[in-house]
Amino acid sequence: MSETGAEKATGKQAMPDWEKRFRAPRVSLPDWAEDAPRRSLFVSNATGTYELYAWDRETGAQRQVTDRPNGTTDGVLSPDGEWIWWFDDKDGDEFGVWRRQPFAGGPDEPAVPGLDASYPAGLALGRDGGTVVVGRSTDEDGSTIHVVRPDAPDAGPAEVYRHRESAGVGDLSHDGSLIAVEHTEHGDAMHSALRVIRLDGSTVAELDDTGGGTVELGLEVLGFAPVEGDTRLLVGHQRRGRWEPMIWDIASGEESDLVLGLPGDVSAEWYPDGSALLIAHGFEARGELFRYDLASRELTRIDTPPGSVSGATARPDGAVEYMWSSAAEPPVVRSTSGDVVLDPPGMKAPGSVPVEDVWVEGPGGRVHALVQRPAGATGPLPTVFEVHGGPTWHDSDSFAAGPAAWVDHGYAVVRVNYRGSTGYGREWTDALKHRVGLIELEDIAAVREWAVTSGLADPDRLVLAGGSWGGYLTLLGLGTQPDVWALGLAAVPVADYVTAYHDEMEALKAMDRTLLGGTPEEVPERFAASSPLTYVDQVKAPVYISAGVNDPRCPIRQIDNYVDRLAARGAVHEVYRYDAGHGSLVVDERIKQVSLELDFAARHLPPAAG
Repeated sequence: MSETGAEKATGKQAMPDWEKRFRAPRVSLPDWAEDAPRRSLFVSNATGTYELYAWDRETGAQRQVTDRPNGTTDGVLSPDGEWIWWFDDKDGDEFGVWRRQPFAGGPDEPAVPGLDASYPAGLALGRDGGTVVVGRSTDEDGSTIHVVRPDAPDAGPAEVYRHRESAGVGDLSHDGSLIAVEHTEHGDAMHSALRVIRLDGSTVAELDDTGGGTVELGLEVLGFAPVEGDTRLLVGHQRRGRWEPMIWDIASGEESDLVLGLPGDVSAEWYPDGSALLIAHGFEARGELFRYDLASRELTRIDTPPGSVSGATARPDGAVEYMWSSAAEPPVVRSTSGDVVLDPPGMKAPGSVPVEDVWVEGPGGRVHALVQRPAGATGPLPTVFEVHGGPTWHDSDSFAAGPAAWVDHGYAVVRVNYRGSTGYGREWTDALKHRVGLIELEDIAAVREWAVTSGLADPDRLVLAGGSWGGYLTLLGLGTQPDVWALGLAAVPVADYVTAYHDEMEALKAMDRTLLGGTPEEVPERFAASSPLTYVDQVKAPVYISAGVNDPRCPIRQIDNYVDRLAARGAVHEVYRYDAGHGSLVVDERIKQVSLELDFAARHLPPAAG
C-alpha cells in the first residue's frame, strides 16, 4: 500500500516536508579533545531539543550530556578529554555559570566556584588540567577575565583583566603561560585590538590596527600554535580590505603575512602538528577549504562539493572533517577520508530547491541576493524577503529549513546580503554606520525592484520577514516603506531602539554605540531615525511578531512598547510570546513558530490578481 493509501486507511495525515526538515535529527561538527582525539563532543536535536552529546570514537558509544527544557549548545571538552564543560543559563537568557561533568558521565558540578553568574566572554582550558581562563561580561563590571592557576587552585579565580568596553578570552598558549585577549578599549565594538598577557595579568605584547578607534581595521584571535614552547599566534586581520590570516610571534614580535591570493574572506586554524594551516575561504555566499603548508608556502585545495562549509577541523591523522550543505541538500559531516563522520539515525530531512544568484546595482554598490522559487514556477509569485540577522552575518548557499518551508507553500524567497553583511569585504560590512537600518533597507529596496520588474515577484504580495536584526529591519521597513509591503513577520526584533538599548546586554550596548555614534542621550536624533517605534503610526500592513520573554538581546519590554502602539491605533497585528530567549532550541517550539507565520500569511496576504 502506498504511503498515501496507508494514510487514508488509518485516517492519519502525512507529516509535510517542511516539518520533516525541522524534525529530522541533526548533528554539529564534532569537537575533539586535543590530547585525547578519540573523545568528541557534538550538539544534536535527536530528542527534540538541541543538547550536548559525548562520543567515544574508539567504542562508538554516544551519550546525552545535558537535558534542559530550553536546550544547551555551549560546551567545551578539556584538552585531556576528561571533562565536558557546559554553560548553564536560565531559560535562554544567556546569563549563567560554567558547569562541568566527567566525560564518562556523572553529576554536574560548578566548574569555577567563586565566580557569580554573567554573560560568557570566552573560555580557555590549559593542557595541564589546572589552568582555567574565564571571560565574563556584566552590566555592573563590564568585561573581566579571571584565571584559576594550577599552582594555587584553592585560591580561586583571580581577576587579571577589567574594562568597561567589550573584551573576551581569545586563546591560551600550549604551555598555559600566555592569554590572548580581544578587546575594544578604544570604543569601537566592531573592530578589536589584541593584547597578550601572562597569568598574573601583566602585558607581554600588543597588536592594534584600530589607530585608537580612528581607523576601521580589526583583528581576531585564531589560535596559538599547538606545539610546546611555540609562541606563534594565528591572527585574523583586515589590512587589505577583507579578513585574512597572519602569524604573529609573541616572543620576537615578528609578523608573517600570508598572501594567499584568495578573493574572499579567509579564516584559518592550525593543523595539530603546527606544520600547516587549514584555510576556510568564503566568497559570494559559498565556502571552500585549502591546506597551506608553512614550510613550502604551498596552498592546496581540499575537494569539497559546491555549497557552504560551515565548520572544519583537521584531525591528528591529517584528515579534515567538515560540515557541508547547500540550499538544496541538508547538512552532513564529511571527512576528506571519504567517510560520513557522524550520521544521525532516523528520519532524513527532505531536500529543497537550489538558490539562484542575483546581482543588483544598489545605492552603495552591487548587492548580492539569493533567490529560491518553487520548482517549475514562473511568476509573478507571492514573495518573502527573508532578511538575515546580525547584522554582521550573511546568507549563503546553505540548507535552511525556514526558507524551504515558504518555497513548499508556493512562495518565492529572496535573501539579500545588504550593506553591513559579512563576506563582501570590510567596506561593505563597515558601511553600516549612523543611518543604521535605513542603509540596509535601501539595498533591500533595490533587490525588491528587480524582483518585481523581472516578473518574479507579485508587487501586491510582498512579505518582509526576518529574525533578530532581520526582525528589526522588518518593523523598520513596514514603517518607512508602508506602501510597499503587504505583510510583515518579525521574530525577536528590535522594535523600540531606545528602550532596547537600555535593557539589552552590555556587549550589545557597546555595538549600538559604535553603530550610531553614541548613546540615546548623546545622539537622540540617530536613535529616533533608526527606531521602528518612530514610524509605527505609518504601518499599514498586518504585522506578526514573535518574542522570547527571556531575551537579553532584543528584550521584551521594548517589543511590548511597539505592540501597545499598534494596538492603540487598531492596527492588524498578532503577537506570540514564548518562554525562552533569543530564539528557541526546542524543535516543537520552532515548528510552532513557523506554522503560526505560515498561517498568518495565508489569512492576511491578498489573493492573487485575476
